[in-house]
Amino acid sequence: MAYPFPSEAWLQALMGILNSDARYAEIARNWEGDMVCVVEADEDQASPLAVMYFDLWHGQCRKAQNLDPASGALPSAKFVLRAPRRHFLKVVNGELDAMQAMMTRRLRIEGNMAYLLRNVPTVLDFVRCCRLVGVAA
Repeated sequence: MAYPFPSEAWLQALMGILNSDARYAEIARNWEGDMVCVVEADEDQASPLAVMYFDLWHGQCRKAQNLDPASGALPSAKFVLRAPRRHFLKVVNGELDAMQAMMTRRLRIEGNMAYLLRNVPTVLDFVRCCRLVGVAA
């Protein structure tokens, strides 16, 4: 089933996949950290369309929720990812490699890059799970 991106339905579908996917559970078994994804408007990168929060811990997604982008306040998280919607969609649809997007700053990361680079398989499998959630046009 396909869901609009970003939407609460897409977010909850991803949480369901993360929590039921044995491969993700194994690969991410040592991951400890939460993440905020700020989905920026394509034409105005200063105003976010959506803010998604993920509490990821030892191969499980303990919490996934949309936050109010108008509040301007982001929760304290181990990682913050920022990108225009079009770049997030390219990653989610498999048109852009996630690591390439990070290295070319199409997907901007705030947080411990050394930890992230030590856990590339976890990052890539999280993206694989994102790709399992269909995106409605």
